[in-house]
Amino acid sequence: MIEPLKVLIIEDEALLAMELESLVEDAGHSVVGWATSSAEAMAMADATEADIVFVDIHLSDGPSGIDVAKYIGERKNSTVVFMTANPKRIPDHFAGAIGVIAKPYTMNGLTSALRYLQEGVRRPPPVSARPAGFTLSPAFETAWAPAA
Repeated sequence: MIEPLKVLIIEDEALLAMELESLVEDAGHSVVGWATSSAEAMAMADATEADIVFVDIHLSDGPSGIDVAKYIGERKNSTVVFMTANPKRIPDHFAGAIGVIAKPYTMNGLTSALRYLQEGVRRPPPVSARPAGFTLSPAFETAWAPAA
């Protein structure tokens, strides 16, 4: 049994954040907090120990999720995953994020992505197939490629 993930949610829409929190907990993981703005997100990232940080690109204080991902990535204390309905806004280098889950996501899709991420974070590379709706960054595409 792999240890459950500790997840931080950066999402400015409260209903989406609460739904995501519920889905994460239903999948057997814990949510260590959630933030709605980039300033709050950076402070929360420093104050919590999260394995995974789900980051929406467009936060209440502007399209600053990319800045949040860079900030967290520079500290290397958590793995960032973007969650957005507009993946085209993610820079080619993914701002340090491991990948993106496209919105709208399904419960099954998110559960599969969490299992894949759990394997990759705890015992890389993941043994599960990469779930539909989850895109790896170019850097992790090769690092987490299945062994041939």
